[in-house]
Amino acid sequence: MRRRHHFHIEYAGHSVSATVQTGRTPVVWVLVDGKETGHGTTRGDQPVTLDVELPSDPPVEVAVRATPGPGTPQCVLLADGVEDQVMAPRPF
Repeated sequence: MRRRHHFHIEYAGHSVSATVQTGRTPVVWVLVDGKETGHGTTRGDQPVTLDVELPSDPPVEVAVRATPGPGTPQCVLLADGVEDQVMAPRPF
């Protein structure tokens, strides 16, 4: 059964959101400031890491690592020189 889980974090003045759709082939979408900047799939409960760019001057490269399971999915923002930041789940 497919189910969508939403995550969000504010980082370096930008809004970073992720949606993880669980099911046979989990799908992950990442939005930066409301625009889709990456998506990917994985198998089973394997984590997937998506590289995205924050539109600043100069652009900042970050990554979102999504783990679809087991249990409740979770997302983490990865940036150079900064401790990994867990993205907060959103109820919608």
